[in-house]
Amino acid sequence: MEIVDIHPHAISKDPVRYPLDPLGGTVSAWARERPVDAAELLDRLDGAGIRRAVVVQPATAYGYDNSYAADSAAAHPGRLLYVGMVDVRAPGAAERITYWVKERDMAGLRIFSDGSTLDAWLEDPQTFPAWEAARELGIPVCVQTGYESLPILARTVARFPEVPVLLDHCAWPPAEDGPPYAAAADFFALAKLPNLHLKVTEAFFRDLNAGRASVRTFMERTLAAFGARRIAWGSNFPSSPGSLISLRDLALEQLAFLSESDRRAIFCETALTVYPRLRTI
Repeated sequence: MEIVDIHPHAISKDPVRYPLDPLGGTVSAWARERPVDAAELLDRLDGAGIRRAVVVQPATAYGYDNSYAADSAAAHPGRLLYVGMVDVRAPGAAERITYWVKERDMAGLRIFSDGSTLDAWLEDPQTFPAWEAARELGIPVCVQTGYESLPILARTVARFPEVPVLLDHCAWPPAEDGPPYAAAADFFALAKLPNLHLKVTEAFFRDLNAGRASVRTFMERTLAAFGARRIAWGSNFPSSPGSLISLRDLALEQLAFLSESDRRAIFCETALTVYPRLRTI
């Protein structure tokens, strides 16, 4: 079974050429303590038997400057695509997205919040030009936000049904209450949006081992709602602690109960659907 990683990060070892400029002004602990550059990432991907990956712009390292992710993907066109970031609330956001896509080969847009506040701005009309640009350019949008903001996000996702959307880390749904997971009702309500896809990572699995929850029972409920072809795996390496091999093995172990066809979808086929350009590398 081929495995595609749609959520690793890369940080340059050259802070002069690629200066750090994190959102909020503070570099995250993982970016300071265990940065991995593109060459090291490729080495780790090789070690894990992963040929294709989509590098995600690390908001807490580079903010809206996608230069390193763009240069990394351009240097390894047979291995990497990248998802970049633009301030979707700023004037000219659509033009910036168009630049990164047409001039720097950006394969997807990331909209990021720290997940700790209610992100009412996710449905602000000032962000709609960015979504329209994503639709016109044919790129997916990855959204990182907190669980409390899912009803807000759902309204925007419904407004742009032609834009594939990936929910980073599944927005950390509450699961401690256990089956049937009534506390996560807003998460499961997203299943009615056919363009909404889920990104499962180590952070998602970790949070399903509390209270009455388990990865198996939550994933069974999730698969029944969304189907495997709307779920994709990402390592979150090196933001999540551990080697890339260990993160891969964690996901394989946690999802070993699934059928072979469901595992193929989650570890490869959904990625190829959301990022069709992966088929060409």
